[in-house]
Amino acid sequence: MIAELETVNTDKDEVILVNEFDRSVGLMSKMEAHEKGVLHRAFSVFVVNPYGEIMLQRRALSKYHSPGLWTNTCCSHQRKGEETRDAAHRRMKEEMGFDCPMSAAFQFTYKAEFDNGMIEHEYDHVLIGEFNGSATPNPEEVEEWKFMAIADIESGIEENPEQYTEWFKIAFPKVKEYLA
Repeated sequence: MIAELETVNTDKDEVILVNEFDRSVGLMSKMEAHEKGVLHRAFSVFVVNPYGEIMLQRRALSKYHSPGLWTNTCCSHQRKGEETRDAAHRRMKEEMGFDCPMSAAFQFTYKAEFDNGMIEHEYDHVLIGEFNGSATPNPEEVEEWKFMAIADIESGIEENPEQYTEWFKIAFPKVKEYLA
């Protein structure tokens, strides 16, 4: 009976709507927020190994937007009452199959429209994690993953920008500066 209740819990499908100062102004279903382009809270984790390489993932082909594109290690949305760091640790385990130490780095806001009509409008909290192991990602979320040197990521974005998510292309230069 408990498992059935968990599957109908809509908290998992809601995002926290925020104003431009990241103050909560309500809740909305994730799909509705992405259909309407309403500003909501999110987070992105960039995991770095001791060699200064960043772990990238290629989003699963079944994702409702940006399928098959390369992006940061993990990203998602905080749940009602959930601290950003707790959400990031939860999602790292769910999405990438591991957890690691991480710290808050910076925030940014972006808006991107996709071919399928979805609109990402997020107040994104960026965290930097440290890890030098192997991931066992959830195949419903991640097609593949790899560690890449910063210079290789830069040239990849420059030569093939269509292979990377919109938020990654915005956040990556800020992450590079933060790590420097």
